[in-house]
Amino acid sequence: MPVGPYYADFLCRELGLIIEIDGYSHETQQSYDAKRSRDLVDHGYRVLRFTNDDVLSNVEGVIRQIEMAVAGSPTPNPSRKREGNQ
Repeated sequence: MPVGPYYADFLCRELGLIIEIDGYSHETQQSYDAKRSRDLVDHGYRVLRFTNDDVLSNVEGVIRQIEMAVAGSPTPNPSRKREGNQ
């Protein structure tokens, strides 16, 4: 998906969330990826990066991290206030 001069692997504009799946080539361009992520954050996006290995060997963990980002929770244990028990 196009985002300014960049292309995101997965993008949800409503949530301002970009998910990047980094293959082997990203190991050699870490400084570029870091700058790109900073630029996207500066434009209001959250960027989650996962390696191909993360997706292939720990898809449940990847899904949990995405769910936490979408829920806005810093941890998998929501506060009582977020659970509706005020």
